Amino acid sequence: MQASDLTDHISRRFNKDLEDLRNMVLSMGGLVETQLSRAIAAIVSGDSELGLQVANDDYKVNKFEVNIDEECSRILATRAPAAGDLRLIVAIIKTITDLERIGDEAEKIGFLASKLAAMDRPADSYRELKNLGTHVSHMLRDAMNAFARLDVNEATEVVLEDERVDVEYELIQRQCITFMMEDPRSIKRVMNVTWAARSLERIGDHAKNICEYVIYMVQGKDVRHTVISEHDDLITD
Repeated sequence: MQASDLTDHISRRFNKDLEDLRNMVLSMGGLVETQLSRAIAAIVSGDSELGLQVANDDYKVNKFEVNIDEECSRILATRAPAAGDLRLIVAIIKTITDLERIGDEAEKIGFLASKLAAMDRPADSYRELKNLGTHVSHMLRDAMNAFARLDVNEATEVVLEDERVDVEYELIQRQCITFMMEDPRSIKRVMNVTWAARSLERIGDHAKNICEYVIYMVQGKDVRHTVISEHDDLITD
């Protein structure tokens, strides 16, 4: 085999390694999306068993993180990636950390769903949590789509959307305080609602983080801790 053929072979193998790695992240993202969806459904439907299933399945998310992290370490050690390839791996390592934390928040929501199922249910079946959950679920889905397509436009939209989630969360917090003041007997139940809302808000934060890593992968810009507006030059055609 000539040197040029060997170089081409190594390059193709490396590209396949990177593509396999990205697919593993997308599979992990799909699992986390399912976990979140089931956790929200458990609260809305008052399904204690489903909530506990979500909590018990968190080990699957953790296993994904460990396997992907090991693969990243192998590639860094054997391929010595540079420039865009190195940014991709760094972003993947950060992304799976956020996905694992989303899994942890889904686990918490699952446990809270189990507790809430044993308490008196409000007439609206926790509509406020359902709405917030739908919102952050869409953020997570869009974040993974942005990751899959390396779409800076979609990533930027998710980053901007996080502000709306924060507003929605603050509204729920104020409502919960009002409920507890009006009826002290509801404190235990309302506190569980508050904690579930907090977990959902944190999931929105993690989805935002993933999109910031997408921007970093594509453009090499670290936009963490910066303010991105709708007219920011990060948005591309």
